[in-house]
Amino acid sequence: MIRAHFLTAAEFLELLSCVQRQREDHGIVRRANALLLLDDGMSCAQIAKVLFLDDDTVRSWHKQYLAEDWEAVAYDGWKGGQSRMTTAQEGNLSAWLEERFCRSTVQIRAYMSSEFNIGYSHSGCIKLLARLGFGYRKPKARPRVADVEKQAAFIAFYENLLNNLPADEAVYFSDAVHPDYQSKPSHGWARKGSNPAIQTTSGRGRVNIHGALNLETFDALFVEPTTVDGVSSVQLLAKIEARNPDKRIIHVIWDNAPYHKGPDVRAFLSRKNCRIHLIPLPPYCPHLNPIERLWAVMHSHVTHNRHYPTQKHFANAILNFMREVLPKQWRSFRDQVTDNFRIISHQNVRVLE
Repeated sequence: MIRAHFLTAAEFLELLSCVQRQREDHGIVRRANALLLLDDGMSCAQIAKVLFLDDDTVRSWHKQYLAEDWEAVAYDGWKGGQSRMTTAQEGNLSAWLEERFCRSTVQIRAYMSSEFNIGYSHSGCIKLLARLGFGYRKPKARPRVADVEKQAAFIAFYENLLNNLPADEAVYFSDAVHPDYQSKPSHGWARKGSNPAIQTTSGRGRVNIHGALNLETFDALFVEPTTVDGVSSVQLLAKIEARNPDKRIIHVIWDNAPYHKGPDVRAFLSRKNCRIHLIPLPPYCPHLNPIERLWAVMHSHVTHNRHYPTQKHFANAILNFMREVLPKQWRSFRDQVTDNFRIISHQNVRVLE
């Protein structure tokens, strides 16, 4: 006879929440249900009759729960019946799958039929693949990145620059951003069944921001050009110089966009008393530019889950963030906009051809 009320209050609530969760695995729910009924005083025979089980199965769950814990009872290590394929055939199938990326079981089942003369149903093939360690996954988009050596060299150069930066020099990171006048749905917590929605926009306009950021002072400068080009680059560099009259050299780190190296910028740099020193980022390395993180903060505050009735309202919200919110609340953004760089590589990633 199994003693009732063997569960503590915390254990009871854990099993009850498992039973009440709609997405829980059916087999796990039955185990939790059986333990709750045992705790309530029902016998193994009564529970077996209600749940269409064998009473020895209920006793084994109870014994395992007392000897180990709920995690041990909840674990279902069943992998299916005896495979219709030999070990060698399974090895050949696994090797064949490793060499390609099959989007459905149709191609896999056709291969097994032609190669091993074995027919599998769709569901049977899925179970076989799971047992062999394969899952149905979507490839992640991987941006092009510079080689690891160039990234490491830039990070080392930047750290040396900061560690030896004189008081009469400054460092700015620069980039352009082009927020589109479009509603951008983003994740958030909402009550189940509430079906949150955001109204879409019909315009195709955008706002052009060419900006620069000093991580030490969080000085964020920007211009609002009609087109981001060499002219806007010169306007931004001139604004950086004007903001730092006491600096002998101002290092500006930006990407390799053609307009950053065009005739307008070259003419500006050729001035006799020019104090701007340009430092190009390695190609395909936006992750090494902290101002990209500032743009992400801007989007989270201005564009995500927000609808603007007109493009003018949208543009005003972007400019208000840059002119008012950022200068006043920059301390709350510092932890999100940093120069904590890391090297990105394709190591341990299978890149599809």
